[in-house]
Amino acid sequence: MKACFFTTNPENRLRFVFDGRQKEFEKRLELLPEPVLLSEMEEKRAQLAEVEVILSTWGMPALTEAQVREFFPKLRLVLYSAASVRYFAEGYLDAGVTVVTAAQAMADFVTQYTVAAIYHLNKGFYRSAELYRSGRFDEGKAYSQFHCPGNYETKIGVIGAGAIGSRVIRQLNAYPFEILLFDPFVSNARATELKAKKVSLETLFAESDVISNHLANNPQTVDMLNYALFSRMKPDAAFINTGRGAQVVEADLARALREEPGRWALLDVTREEPIAPEHEFWALPNLTLTPHIAGVGRLEVLAYDDLLLDELDRWLAGLPLRHAVSKEQLKTMA
Repeated sequence: MKACFFTTNPENRLRFVFDGRQKEFEKRLELLPEPVLLSEMEEKRAQLAEVEVILSTWGMPALTEAQVREFFPKLRLVLYSAASVRYFAEGYLDAGVTVVTAAQAMADFVTQYTVAAIYHLNKGFYRSAELYRSGRFDEGKAYSQFHCPGNYETKIGVIGAGAIGSRVIRQLNAYPFEILLFDPFVSNARATELKAKKVSLETLFAESDVISNHLANNPQTVDMLNYALFSRMKPDAAFINTGRGAQVVEADLARALREEPGRWALLDVTREEPIAPEHEFWALPNLTLTPHIAGVGRLEVLAYDDLLLDELDRWLAGLPLRHAVSKEQLKTMA
């Protein structure tokens, strides 16, 4: 069965993601020797006409239904070794192609990052470490012990109980935390199953010691987290964002952090990445930025490929797939 790597540019992302498992894919598929770039579709038209399976990752080309049918008339399956397929999947789905995502594998690693951050923030890890480094050992220790809640009977606010948010809640259930949840699409029965208490966003921001955002990325959630909410945070509360940057009104978060220097924010995502050198976030001592690393690590990408290999084996055997996406799911995917 003929297959190809397909991408928008010749960056090394395909090699980063697929090298560790490429031989396993080659046991199952007859891969074209070189990746196909979007700009090469016309010159490689004859080869693409025989392709039944596409392998890709970040940089997957978004084609219209007509383009898929014209250049990939035999295409049946797209295996996407990353998470969100919203930006490219519609044309393929309209052409009757099955699209599989490794989002569930990535979700595990984002969950681990988030839960570790929650534990650290509850201990005042970031500020205490900085105080110690600046020669203020006793001050750093006192800050952690007397200002931070620690990891017992702490209130954790989770915004969104989708693939990642629900995982975060389940892992937090191993600790004696009280979990506050905002998700209008989660039933009371589901919240009870997750051992979480459904509350309004206003209550969640006002009562939580740490708040973690896992909202789906769609037009309805843009600018949803604003000053009216951030201003409700406790003087020593923390906010984590591993969801999407567009959901946060960044000037409002910065204002709330300036008004209460005891608050903290840990952002793995921002509206623009990277943020500009003049962005006000850089001037905030109570904000930690990481460069969108929560779901991706050197060996972690092997889990993405293993998920896709399992799906490929199921597809070849005619079994139902576990990670195929539908057009309906695109509306609420991160």
